[in-house]
Amino acid sequence: MTHGEPSASLQTVASEIDNAERPSMTRLINFRSLLLLVIFATAAVALASLAFAYQAGLIPASRLISPDDLVKILQSGKSEKPLMIQVGSHVLFTQAHIPGSEYIGPASNESGLVSLRKRVESLPRNRFIVLYCGCCPWDHCPNVKPADDALHALSFTNVKILYISNNFGADWVEKGYPVAKGD
Repeated sequence: MTHGEPSASLQTVASEIDNAERPSMTRLINFRSLLLLVIFATAAVALASLAFAYQAGLIPASRLISPDDLVKILQSGKSEKPLMIQVGSHVLFTQAHIPGSEYIGPASNESGLVSLRKRVESLPRNRFIVLYCGCCPWDHCPNVKPADDALHALSFTNVKILYISNNFGADWVEKGYPVAKGD
């Protein structure tokens, strides 16, 4: 043995210690990898949610109608009554909805959009249609923008979106506007 070289027995002991630490190091690396995967997955879900959360704010003001203006139209005997379509949750619709409105299903998913397209397919493209949801604050509604986009893609020209700033309860029911319950 030369000076500075470890003996064979020291190398064996060092190798045994190194091998004993490997499973715990492997577990640590696996844990870190799993933790990073969870962090990235959470970030991806958050970003996807943001993509839907602010869609309603992209609807031009010219396509919005206020609750007051809609009530005036519904109560007047002069103008054409709109086809009113609720594009939110069924639970909310059964709790309270605008009398005469139809439930289509959440427009944030494909089945709701398919139902919407099927409902309007035979209508004249200038038919007055009012879409509404009211599930949550306007800036977080995932339903009205996809419904509006679907009708415009089908060349409908007289579509209005009921602007519900907070939710249907606060902006319609609590203001004393007409309400129906159930299906």
